[in-house]
Amino acid sequence: MRIRYQNVTACALLVLVMVMAEIAGICANSSTLLHSLCVERERQALVKFKASLNDSSNLLSSWHGHDCCRWKGIGCDNVTGHVVMLDLTTPYLKCRRSEAQIEYTPEEYDYEEVISSECNPFFDQYLEAGNVTSSLLELEFLTHLDLTGNDFCWSPIPMFIGSMQRLRYLSLSDAGFGGRIPSNLGNLTNLHFLDLSGNGFSPDSNINWISQLPLLEHLDMSSIYYGLQVDILNVTISAPNLQILTLAHNRLNVSNLDAFQNATSIEFLDLSWNNFDSLPSWFHKFEKLKHLFLSSNNFQGTIPDALQNMTSIEVLDLSDNSFTSVPSWFVELKKLVYLSLSSNKLTSMECSISSILKNMCHLKSLYIAGNKLRKESIGNNDLSTCIRHDLEDLDLSENEFNNHLPSWLGQLENLGNLNLQNNFFYGPIPSSFGKLLKLKRLYLSNNKLEGDLPDFMGQRVNLQVVDLSNNSFNGTITQNLEQLVNLQYFDISNNYLTGSIPSSLGQLINLTILGLSNNYLKGIIPASLNQLVNLSFLDLSRNKLNGRICIDFQKLGVLSHLDLSSNNLNGPITGEKGWPLFIPEMWYLNLSHNQISGSLPEHIGHIMPKLRSLILGNNLINGSIPKSLCQLDLRVLDLSKNRISGEIPNCWKENGEWEEINLSSNKLTGAFPTSFGNLSTLSWLHLNNNSLHGEFLASMRNLPQLLIIDLGENQLSGTIPSWSANTFSSLQILRLRQNRLSGSIPSQICELSSIKILDLSRNNLNGSIPRCIGNLRGMTLEAPALSPTSSADELHNSSLAQESGWTTEDVIEVIKGRELDYIRILKLVVIMDLSENNLVGSIPKGITLLNGLHSLNLSNNHLIGKIPNMIGDMRSLESFDVSSNQLSGTIPSSMLALTSLSHLYLSYNNFSGPIPTDNQFLTYDSSSYAGNPYLCGFPLPNKCGYLHQVYGGSEFEDEDSNLDKLEKWLFYLVIAIGFATGFWGVIGTLWFKKTWRHAYFRWVEDLADTIYVTTAIRMAKLKKWMMKRNRVVA
Repeated sequence: MRIRYQNVTACALLVLVMVMAEIAGICANSSTLLHSLCVERERQALVKFKASLNDSSNLLSSWHGHDCCRWKGIGCDNVTGHVVMLDLTTPYLKCRRSEAQIEYTPEEYDYEEVISSECNPFFDQYLEAGNVTSSLLELEFLTHLDLTGNDFCWSPIPMFIGSMQRLRYLSLSDAGFGGRIPSNLGNLTNLHFLDLSGNGFSPDSNINWISQLPLLEHLDMSSIYYGLQVDILNVTISAPNLQILTLAHNRLNVSNLDAFQNATSIEFLDLSWNNFDSLPSWFHKFEKLKHLFLSSNNFQGTIPDALQNMTSIEVLDLSDNSFTSVPSWFVELKKLVYLSLSSNKLTSMECSISSILKNMCHLKSLYIAGNKLRKESIGNNDLSTCIRHDLEDLDLSENEFNNHLPSWLGQLENLGNLNLQNNFFYGPIPSSFGKLLKLKRLYLSNNKLEGDLPDFMGQRVNLQVVDLSNNSFNGTITQNLEQLVNLQYFDISNNYLTGSIPSSLGQLINLTILGLSNNYLKGIIPASLNQLVNLSFLDLSRNKLNGRICIDFQKLGVLSHLDLSSNNLNGPITGEKGWPLFIPEMWYLNLSHNQISGSLPEHIGHIMPKLRSLILGNNLINGSIPKSLCQLDLRVLDLSKNRISGEIPNCWKENGEWEEINLSSNKLTGAFPTSFGNLSTLSWLHLNNNSLHGEFLASMRNLPQLLIIDLGENQLSGTIPSWSANTFSSLQILRLRQNRLSGSIPSQICELSSIKILDLSRNNLNGSIPRCIGNLRGMTLEAPALSPTSSADELHNSSLAQESGWTTEDVIEVIKGRELDYIRILKLVVIMDLSENNLVGSIPKGITLLNGLHSLNLSNNHLIGKIPNMIGDMRSLESFDVSSNQLSGTIPSSMLALTSLSHLYLSYNNFSGPIPTDNQFLTYDSSSYAGNPYLCGFPLPNKCGYLHQVYGGSEFEDEDSNLDKLEKWLFYLVIAIGFATGFWGVIGTLWFKKTWRHAYFRWVEDLADTIYVTTAIRMAKLKKWMMKRNRVVA
């Protein structure tokens, strides 16, 4: 028995070994047993399909060999080997799908940016074809077709897809389809999933066929008409199991929703980016609705009551509408997990924010940013009614909250992201914030917060982002920061912090952005900052730091933005250890307004190949400008106010990026570089206060985007080119003062209609002031303020906006007798200075049309004539200087209207008459009128006589002069009329009356005879009397 039992046991073991061997063989050949080889006919169809595609990214590189079931994107039936799935979704969109499998996206956490950063390498990988080849018809067992994200060049959806009746899943989204949507898609009665979103179909497409798809569970028709407002849904949806419906970006109105009135099984409904302004009365039928998106529509007033009883909603997005209030019943939506009311016009809430949080214990994300809510909407409810608060994201930014930070925020124990920036919160940070142990991102910038930085901040080890900038915090920076090992972004700029930079910052090895600018920090830059190997942005500008630059570029290998400007740093520009041979990531370097010395490395262009902005102005840098700078794709080059000498390199090239070149106030010599004419996008050019010579080159014509040309204080010669509006359509400041320019002012300068500052003073210009000078519309009150061109406006999307805007531009002008450096208010200044030339002729009357001028200086020329009487129209004038000319006449009484005129210089001319004695003329001293011997009145010592007082009074002088002229002309006119009347009254009568004429001439003859006879008799008697008298005497 025992032997028999042993034999049975041995046999059993033998059988077990054989079974195990068979299983091993099966596993070894599992690839052939799991599915059959693909059908050859279908493989050939796929080969034809591949041949019709342009696959520049080799996405179909696996499509070779006999077994098509192993090809990427192909799925086969395990038994029959028929192709049942063709999924050619692009890698980019497939990446985004895998990263975004969430029900809602927290707004403050920029999920789109994170996804993009991970998926961007796949962005350009897609298939391209002129159409979809009909070879796919051979795949008669296909149930899943996905062509998402490819490019079919706006060809229509092929008709044959409507005959693939086994399809259960069809996605053609973002695939570049156009034309009409084929109606035979209604034949696909087995479809459970249909996505046609993101294409550009014809607005007259008939989509009544949707009603023929009874099994639909997922329907996405968003962005199918590219914003054309059309009535796309006049059908009745009969799919009883429809759960997901997306109609976003189609500009629908409320009537379009009637098609879905009976689709009460919907759980996900996206109606964002349409024209809805109300919800239909039957909307409450969506009893199973959990996700509702109504953002970017036309809703106004209070939130619709149609949502009141929809207590099953978990995700609700009402952002970007025009809602003004939140009703009290809103707190009853207790199942909400995600709620967004951002970017509306909310001014009041019947239920406060704290009451919402008190009732919605499971709410994870609450966004009410971008409204007009004030402190009464915050509330002060105790949140202890909830056993646990699930809130993770709270965004109340960009409102008008004007109270202390609410202490109840400390009860939100799961809060990870808190954004309260851009409000009017004041006072210190509450100590209750120390309970937020899970806090990751804290945004409190742009408020009025004050007090010391809280000590507990150094203990929140989960913090990744801290932004406290633009407040009124004082005291010192917390020293115990070494525990913030996860901190990546730390910005406390624009406060009132004092003390030194703590060396513990160097232990925050994950820090990528550090902003400490515009405080009162002093001391040296701690060497521990060189341990921040992940640092890409460092801004320590506008403090009181001293010592040498100790930045080790070798260790900070990813540093791309460095701003140490406006401190007291000294020593060589290359720092203590010098620059390494290669600083690969640096694109913005600003060391201006310090006391840095030394010269620029000759090979700086090779050391920093990505450099875009080099700003080193206001230092002690010497040497020459390295030619290697020409090799860089620079946008901003500022080496102004240094000690740089030599010639400007003539090797500059166009890169489509240039914005500013500022080499002013150095010791540069040589000619104006002709290669500057290649920089067609240049907006700001400052070469003033150097020793440049040569003629004014015509290459300037190739710089159409220029806003400022400042070549003053040089030795340039030649004439001013005949620029026109077509040459510099946007030029707003032209400064050529103190050069050796000759010739006349070209009349074409009047075509620079945007000009606001024109300074041609201290040259050798001759001729007269152009009569068309009044055409400079930029100097009128109707002209807009200085503003960059459209191309310069785009800088606000880049880091250059802060350096290339008008607020940082620098122009020196002589106004009110003083040399002033205009920087921040430059865009408000309007000046014309033609002084110290050899100009002749009179002041053009048209100049009085420039009613926006603040300063007009025509002094030290050879001008004659009078001041135009209409000068009183220049109401903005603050300084007027025509001294040292040969002007004459009286001071126009219209100047009394220039109430802003604080500086007047009329000295050394030939003015006469009394000085006006009203308004601002009472404030000028005698120096304003010196050298005019015929002027009288206050403040001059010579008093005006009687004739001046009677006929030359300042108030009526011009009126009396005009009246005298009128009376003189009237006198001559009356004499002429009297003479004509008397002459023709007599002569005319004698001419037409013959008898009168004969009688008149007879009377004249008789009168003449009588006079003659009488005279003869009297002469005879006189002669006789004289003879008698002579005899008596004898």
